Amino acid sequence: MTKALLIIDVQNAILSGKGSPERQPIIDAALDETISRLQSLRADAQRCRAPVLLVQHDGAADHRLAVGTEGWAIRPELFPTDGDTVVHKKSSDSFFETELADRLAEKGVTHLVVGGCMTQFCVDTTVRRAVSLGYDVTLVADGHTTADSGTLDFADIVAHHNETLDDFDAGKARILVRPAADIQF
Repeated sequence: MTKALLIIDVQNAILSGKGSPERQPIIDAALDETISRLQSLRADAQRCRAPVLLVQHDGAADHRLAVGTEGWAIRPELFPTDGDTVVHKKSSDSFFETELADRLAEKGVTHLVVGGCMTQFCVDTTVRRAVSLGYDVTLVADGHTTADSGTLDFADIVAHHNETLDDFDAGKARILVRPAADIQF
């Protein structure tokens, strides 16, 4: 079994302006904490020579993640290093019309460790699709985040997805949700 770390949409403007003036600093702090855990996981993956793939959302010209803008850039803490693979996408599904499956096949990956943004969109869609494609997935319980929605705050959304996705399966492949501290490559 070859594990890879897949980090989704940790870009400068991923959560910018998504919270109320009172909530935005809290959302931003949670993103910084999430990124710190993902940095540690990336260092572990690199130390173990596990593949690291970064997914970058390519937004349209009027989107906060518009290609080529400062908001589109991957956060400096996770900026690609030598050996990292960057995959570009235009939808919530990191596999849809991208090179992700090809890059994973080239590296012999059968198990994905997944974190990033936004929980209820790109993270959820990608891990469900990965399992449907036959990959085992470890979703980093404290390694994904999002912004508040109209009715739920981000912590509730993360908790809901952690509970819902843990032990989700498709055939022999399944998702396990584990904290970053418990993940090994």
